[in-house]
Amino acid sequence: MQILVINCGSSSVKYQVIEVSDGKVLVSGTLENVGGNVTYENALGRVLEEASEYKIDAVGHRVVHGGAYFTHATLIDDDVINRIEACARFAPLHNPANVAGIKASRLVLSNVPHVAVFDTAFHSRMPEHAYTYAIDSDISEREGIRRYGFHGTSHAYVAQQAAEFLERPLDELRLISLHLGNGASACAIEFGHSVDTSMGMTPLEGLVMGTRCGDIDAGVVMSLLRTGEYDVDGLDRLLNKEAGLKGVSGISHDLREVEEAAAAGNERARLAIQLFVYRARKYIGAYAAAMGGVDAVILTGGIGENSPSMRQRILQRFDFIGLKLDEQRNSDIRLSTNSHVALACRDISKVKALVIKTNEELMIARQTSGLVRQINGQHLQAKSIPIAVSGRHIHLNEETFRKLFGADATLTHYKDLSQPGQYACVEKLNLIGPRNRIDNVRILGPLRSNNQIEISRTDEFFLGIDAPVRDSGRTEGSAPITLEGPLGSVSLNEGLICARRHIHMHPDDAERFGLQDKDEVEVAITGGPRDLIFGDVLVRVHPQFRLEMHIDTDEANAAEMDQGSDGSLIYTGIEGMSARIRAKG
Repeated sequence: MQILVINCGSSSVKYQVIEVSDGKVLVSGTLENVGGNVTYENALGRVLEEASEYKIDAVGHRVVHGGAYFTHATLIDDDVINRIEACARFAPLHNPANVAGIKASRLVLSNVPHVAVFDTAFHSRMPEHAYTYAIDSDISEREGIRRYGFHGTSHAYVAQQAAEFLERPLDELRLISLHLGNGASACAIEFGHSVDTSMGMTPLEGLVMGTRCGDIDAGVVMSLLRTGEYDVDGLDRLLNKEAGLKGVSGISHDLREVEEAAAAGNERARLAIQLFVYRARKYIGAYAAAMGGVDAVILTGGIGENSPSMRQRILQRFDFIGLKLDEQRNSDIRLSTNSHVALACRDISKVKALVIKTNEELMIARQTSGLVRQINGQHLQAKSIPIAVSGRHIHLNEETFRKLFGADATLTHYKDLSQPGQYACVEKLNLIGPRNRIDNVRILGPLRSNNQIEISRTDEFFLGIDAPVRDSGRTEGSAPITLEGPLGSVSLNEGLICARRHIHMHPDDAERFGLQDKDEVEVAITGGPRDLIFGDVLVRVHPQFRLEMHIDTDEANAAEMDQGSDGSLIYTGIEGMSARIRAKG
């Protein structure tokens, strides 16, 4: 499938025609000075002339801000355009140009699907505590004030490339991605998902950039306003166009020019470089702490890919987290189309340092083609899916069970559960947390290789413990808990989780739905007292599984669902696209 990828800026149109099957770029170029005498429609006409020998199957548009509306690539219609325009107040320099390009493209290429791929979409599943600003909640909700994040397409692409290079599943990795260019952002990627990112409601927050200041005390803004020398537009220029490397150095937004000045002894240029490096290092440390560890640090973007000296400054002295920079290897890195991933660390480095050539256009093309194939008839007939509400429960390994119940004790069957071979036990334990305790929590059998205690968010706050949301079985680095039983208590260093919502599927069901193990879907709860959508639902496929979706008590209460509810698949996900399941309460 051949996809035309369009990136419309305020005065330019960048374009590529990409053959998705092999990632080959068939045509590429940039048209400058668009928006004046040259309209976007004229510019797109020129693009089609350049690509006239190729059959364009669809057009993928880069859109900077999708707000809270868009969590994945979306087929463009008039309603989608209106929503993108509504997000322009968060990205006034970008979204209007994106919309102008979309409208022109739909006129020039009216016979093919047009798809919007959003910079913010990859970050849409950040946990609430990561995207919330600590201001009045009513104001935040009314005005849409929250952290959205950007560069999502780039962060998602390099994360996939890192997983392939490391020969490990993406959903097992904790990665820190630094997209460093004139615009710069950091992203914490835990098990394939963005869990935090440095840019916020707008691209201004976070790292030091070419002309943007990054993190700044809001009191500075208020202080400047009170001087009377600046109005809102003046502050916008100061912080977005006259700050960052350019503002501190007084020379340029271009790092190469700043480095030349620094080498010649310019102290302001040296300070600009130090600020850039310090902020990047600070985010690496913060995200490593937030995720409880890191497997690799990725540097990408114009500076990340092409400046060995900045990479060295940023990555040095991280031995304490297991990252051992290899200065010679870092200096020798030369990325190309055929060699787009390179190591910048020593082989013995526990935490890998990777330099990866980003390819946002290819990512846009892949997401566009996936959605188009989905639209072109790869829907599958809906089928009923039972939804079960899972209360708090305990899985134990043999060693812990013996300590709590005795060397000769065995699990006592109470009743069978819906999943074959799984059963509830007569035995119960008490959970002891820093603040409170929860008594009589049932053990489920059979015994497992690892201890795992699953609770809800409500239980977590009641106990006074910060339990991570995890896939079942993934307890490394999870929360500690004390278990109290008939023969005393056992304090576990890890094992307490809030289980990620998921669907059990037999391989036959997965085949009918067009899904695979570890795919993700969305679940729309409709027809009951309260309509909502559950995102980030994991599909788990195994020959011993019986078709059933599991949510916890908090989620069921939010949807006002009862045991016995069911759902039906509306469409399946292809190449990273989400499926939707409509549940009937």
